[in-house]
Amino acid sequence: MTFDPKKSGISIVGVAESPLGEVHSETELSMVALAAREALGEAGLSLRDVDGLFVNYMGEGGTVQVGEYLGIEPRYADSTDLGGAAFESFIHHGMVALAAERCDVALICYASRQRSKKSRRMLPPSGGSDAYAPDRTTLTDQLQTPYGLPSPIGDFALITARHMHQYGTTREQIAEVAVAARRWAERNPKAFMRKPLTIDDVLASPLIAEPIRRLDCCLVTDGGGALVMTRGDRAKDAKKKPVKVLGAAEFHRAWNMAQMGDLTVSAGRESAREAFAMAGISPSDVDVFEPYDAFTISIVLAVEDLGFCAKGEGGAFVSGGRLAPGGALPSMTSGGGLSYCHPGALGLLLLIEAVRQLRAESGERQVKDAEVAVAHGIGGSPGSIGSTVVLGRG
Repeated sequence: MTFDPKKSGISIVGVAESPLGEVHSETELSMVALAAREALGEAGLSLRDVDGLFVNYMGEGGTVQVGEYLGIEPRYADSTDLGGAAFESFIHHGMVALAAERCDVALICYASRQRSKKSRRMLPPSGGSDAYAPDRTTLTDQLQTPYGLPSPIGDFALITARHMHQYGTTREQIAEVAVAARRWAERNPKAFMRKPLTIDDVLASPLIAEPIRRLDCCLVTDGGGALVMTRGDRAKDAKKKPVKVLGAAEFHRAWNMAQMGDLTVSAGRESAREAFAMAGISPSDVDVFEPYDAFTISIVLAVEDLGFCAKGEGGAFVSGGRLAPGGALPSMTSGGGLSYCHPGALGLLLLIEAVRQLRAESGERQVKDAEVAVAHGIGGSPGSIGSTVVLGRG
């Protein structure tokens, strides 16, 4: 089946964040409800209109629990677990479901209170890292778990060390990612960390897992959001300008590090290739890039594997402020997981920021004349799952 999203006019018609940072006055379900109502309000719709529901990474709160709380009985539901890449994948799945008329209005939502509840195990002294998954039980764990590799920090540390060894990438270059994210966060009043940051600050922060330091790690915060998709025939009634879904794709290899091949190549290479082809764009057409910055090395891999530079050139590419305000490839424009918010899974917030950039609603951090935005999610073992979404200004 050949699918052309442009013909069906599938669009994002509403987005909203839940309360962010450290949230004590709400539950995960009430956070989802607040964001869903706001996003549906932008779309000119209500909860009664929703017949497609996409939820992931909320512990016990999946589509059934969220649907019950919101009063939604969906015709189409999806809770595919691709970790942090799930939400970009939901754009892909929702696009196909809408085109096939399996649903008419798709709601993607998520919330987490991992910071206020302190429910994650093995949180480092820094208070900053990607989601710490529950104990694994897969057969292949025997090849790595007994050796004390802390996941995911240890996984990303191995990738960082390998990239540095294989390509000569320097710690100073990698630190530029954290500095760029913070420069965007300084312009975002909702960002959790807004204090100015330098390369020296990153390199002087406590060592967490050689060669990763505290400021190479994403935040641990509460947060979430909601996003509404529909077809062109209904998108025209939205209260705000619809943002078109031009392309989406996903790809995954393995779950455990021991089952991966080249640690410096992520699944984003394949997901981006397909998403860009569907959208009919090349990397040079991208005005705003919203990659998943779980750790600083994540962005070095992303710029390489999505084609912004050649493999091994990511360190040089992210240097000199290229990703920061005023740079050639504005990236992590909310401040990303490193400085804005990281509530266990960041993928939905990447999409929300991309939509707002294309609607020119980002205030001081607005990228001028942004017409094409790419959100790229990752999950599983570092680099093993990739999901890429291309969005265009309506």
